[in-house]
Amino acid sequence: QVQLVESGGGLVQAGGSLRLSCAVSGRTSSLYSMAWFRQAPGKVRDFVAAISWNGGSSYYADSVKGRFTISRENAKNTVYLQMSSLKAEDTAVYYCAGRRGGNGYTLSDYNYWGQGTQVTVSS
Repeated sequence: QVQLVESGGGLVQAGGSLRLSCAVSGRTSSLYSMAWFRQAPGKVRDFVAAISWNGGSSYYADSVKGRFTISRENAKNTVYLQMSSLKAEDTAVYYCAGRRGGNGYTLSDYNYWGQGTQVTVSS
């Protein structure tokens, strides 16, 4: 079993930056590909970024490419999402997700989910 706990959300002005963290506990976290998804009010949960188990490869949604960076520190069992040049449309609840095996890009690819952290970008 794997437990995921997000932190770092908050209120930020447009153009600002924020770093989200996802603490992973339970079974060996380094065996899991990790990802961030987000869900804005009234919308479906969308893929944001994913990273391979060793951090060697990462993938991004077009909407965040060049602005967001996903990374991980397996020694600390933590995954990060560095968000820069934030826009009002980035406002959402951000969820950390994990799976054993290769990267995935859809909700059904992931077995483990955190409870989410709210990010609000004021324009």
